Amino acid sequence: MQNVLKSLGLKEINDGCSTGKNWFSNGEILESYSPVDGKLIAKVKTANREDYQKVIKTASEAFKFWRNIPAPKRGEYVRQFGDKLRAKKADLGKLVSYEMGKSYQEGLGEVQEMIDICDFAVGQSRQLYGIQMHSERAKHRMMEQWHPLGIVGIISAFNFPVAVWSWNTALAWIAGDVCVWKPSEKTPLCSIACQHIWNEVAAENNLPEGISCIVNGNYKIGEYLTADTNVPLISATGSTRMGKIVGTTVAERFGKSILELGGNNAIIITENADLNMTIVGAVFGAVGTAGQRCTSTRRLIIHEKVYDKVKDSLVKAYAQLKIGDPLDEKNHVGPLIDKGAVENYLSALERIVAEGGKIIVPGGVLEGKGYESGCYVKPAIAEAKNEMAIVQHETFAPILYLMKYKTIEEAIALQNGVPQGLSSSIMTLNIREAELFLSANGSDCGIANVNIGTSGAEIGGAFGGEKETGGGRESGSDAWKAYMRRQTNTLNWGDNLPLAQGIKFDLG
Repeated sequence: MQNVLKSLGLKEINDGCSTGKNWFSNGEILESYSPVDGKLIAKVKTANREDYQKVIKTASEAFKFWRNIPAPKRGEYVRQFGDKLRAKKADLGKLVSYEMGKSYQEGLGEVQEMIDICDFAVGQSRQLYGIQMHSERAKHRMMEQWHPLGIVGIISAFNFPVAVWSWNTALAWIAGDVCVWKPSEKTPLCSIACQHIWNEVAAENNLPEGISCIVNGNYKIGEYLTADTNVPLISATGSTRMGKIVGTTVAERFGKSILELGGNNAIIITENADLNMTIVGAVFGAVGTAGQRCTSTRRLIIHEKVYDKVKDSLVKAYAQLKIGDPLDEKNHVGPLIDKGAVENYLSALERIVAEGGKIIVPGGVLEGKGYESGCYVKPAIAEAKNEMAIVQHETFAPILYLMKYKTIEEAIALQNGVPQGLSSSIMTLNIREAELFLSANGSDCGIANVNIGTSGAEIGGAFGGEKETGGGRESGSDAWKAYMRRQTNTLNWGDNLPLAQGIKFDLG
């Protein structure tokens, strides 16, 4: 791992604040421990208030330069960033895996998402289209165009320590915005590695400081960003509780926000499902990233005719799971992020029983050789009712709830009967069931899939959810519009001034 850290520009003690060329930090020391083995990876000096203000000032100046660069040229710099990610994919993927705890394959997949969004953004840089409209007045032309906002503040979560930042940053950059990134305190080294990669692009192209900035620190940095009127847009990923605070604070100053919050995702398994395919999707959705994805599968809503068969297949599949070092590609499940997450997992298991649920695949914390960090837990399965309080709550751990249904309408009602609305799936070979699920009478989530699981979104489709998931959209489709401001223009090329709606205003 030392060679990996060195190749990514990481040292034993790192400044956690950068505007590009310069690194500086005057706050407290933050230690990053790996959940894989419990060892200290490296230390990070965090930012204080003065450091934060310096970053915002530098970013504000950089915006004046960056917004005047033609969008396709901005896309060229993003392309170069993507190429450097390709060259460093293996090492950055290992760092993601080691610092966060997800499998190496998932770490590589996360870096691939960064590469994919760069490719998407390069193409998008030539497609920031406005529209032209016919005016009711002769010799007038109306149109809409889009302009950059300014500084985009990005608050990311530990579970995707690099990908979600890139979803925002790549689109913000081609839109003409500059970015200030507040990473998770649990994965600070990943952010520093990404900043080093951008700094190479900036140096090779003689770009000014401030286009990409990072500010490592605790929740105070997030508070500075959300309250700062110099930051017109905040994109925040995290819990619903955090999102309510961020959304309220930003709204009070009439800023804009993109909120990607909690999920409580379900797969409906109908009597017409391909069960072999279903089991694969359900198991990966439930245990991938140790259940720490916002799109992780939390609930299986199973038709009564196939319930016992699905349950038996799941129990057999869980018995085959290998839990251990995520850098060993033979393992399916790595650790939870820290011991606090383990405590939440154990508490959830207790609440399931207390609220009347039945655990059919027991959980527990693993001990012994290879599990010294204390963060490895067993994926658990429980039979439960949708209305149970613990089921209504998102537990960021590998706990899967099973429940029965009789009619497809009942299944959809169960699927929708939680506060969150991120991702959803139906497993069926019946076209009527599939179309109902995708209709206005079907899933109320931002993502609704047929015959694939709830996790694993592709670049290109807008990512985000409804209800307590926040309503934000990132990554694909027309998500670029969130990083720009719309302007309506009317141009009069005639020799008089007719008023709209035929209003007469005669000055004599």
